[in-house]
Amino acid sequence: MSAGDRVGGGRIVDRLPRPLDPFRSFKVKTGLLVVAALFLASLMFWVTARWPFRYALALAMLVSLAVTQILAHGMTSPLREMTAAARAMATGDYSRRVRSTSRDEIGELARAFNSMAEDLEAADRYRRELIGNVSHELRTPISALSALLENVVDGVEEPDPARMQVALDQTERLGRLVAELLDLSRLEEGAVQLDRERFPVRDFLEDVVRQAVGPAGPRRVQVDVQPSGLCVDADVARLHQAVTNLVDNALRHGSAHTQVVVRGRPAPGGVIIEVEDDGPGISPGERSRVFERFTRGGSTDGGTGLGLAIARWAVELHDGRIEVVDTVRGCCIRVTLPAG
Repeated sequence: MSAGDRVGGGRIVDRLPRPLDPFRSFKVKTGLLVVAALFLASLMFWVTARWPFRYALALAMLVSLAVTQILAHGMTSPLREMTAAARAMATGDYSRRVRSTSRDEIGELARAFNSMAEDLEAADRYRRELIGNVSHELRTPISALSALLENVVDGVEEPDPARMQVALDQTERLGRLVAELLDLSRLEEGAVQLDRERFPVRDFLEDVVRQAVGPAGPRRVQVDVQPSGLCVDADVARLHQAVTNLVDNALRHGSAHTQVVVRGRPAPGGVIIEVEDDGPGISPGERSRVFERFTRGGSTDGGTGLGLAIARWAVELHDGRIEVVDTVRGCCIRVTLPAG
C-alpha cells in the first residue's frame, strides 16, 4: 500500500472513478458537469414524455443529481483529502498523502500539497534526529565532568594535572559540539559570504595540522605538497574548517601507529587536497552517505556525525567537490577546488 493511497488512519478512501480527471482545466470540468446534468434532465423528460409532469420532473432531477454527485465527487475529493491530511499534520502526523490523478488546477494543488508534506515530514524527522543526537552527545561529556568534579569536591580524588586534563578534554569536546552546531545553523541559513584570498597551500595545511594534532598529539601527520609553491584562491576560515574536520576524522579512524597523509596537488583549473588514513575505510555503498548529517558510517567513536557534512558544505561554498576516492587501504577523501 503506497503512501499516496493513505488518508486518515491508514484507511484506503476515495476509490470511486474520476471520469473527468483527463481534462486539464477545472472550468472545463465544471462546464461538462452542467452540460451532463442538463442533457440527462432533457433525456429523462423525453423518455417520460407520457408521464405526469411532476413524476417526470422528479425522475429527471434525481438522475441529474446522481450523475452530478458522481462527477463532482471526483472533482472535489482531493480537496477533502487535503483537509483530512492537514488536520493530521496539525497533530504531528506528516505521513498522509493525497491521491493526485487529476490534471487540472486541483491536481496541481494536490501534487504541491504532497511535496509540501514530504518536506515537512523530512524536516520533522531531521528535528527529531537533531534533538536525539545532540542530547546523546551532550550527555557523555557532561556526565564525565560531573562525576570528576564531584569526586574532587568530595575529596575522593585530588585535582592533579592528569585529572584536570580529563576535565579539559571533556570541556573541549563540549566546545567542539557547540561549534559544530553553530556551523550547522549557518549551513541551514545558507547565508555565508566568502572572503577569498590567495595563499600558499603548504603553509595553510601545516597550520591546520598543527592546530588539529596539538603539541602533544599521539601521531604525526605528514604534509605533502607538490610543487612546494602551490597556491589556492579560497576563504581561509571556511577551507580551514573543512580540512580540519577531515584531518580530525582521519586521526580518529586511522591506525595508532602510522601517519595520516595530507596532500596538495595541482589540478586542471584548480587544486586538489587529499586526506588519507589507513583505517577500516568506507565501503562503496556508504561513500555517498558519509557526507550527510549525523551519518557516522558505522562508527561508534563518539563523533557527532556533523564533521563531514560541514566539510562538504564549506567545499560546496567554493563551488568545489568533495568525495571518497579509491585507495589501496584505509580511506582517502579528496577535495577539488576551482581556480577561483
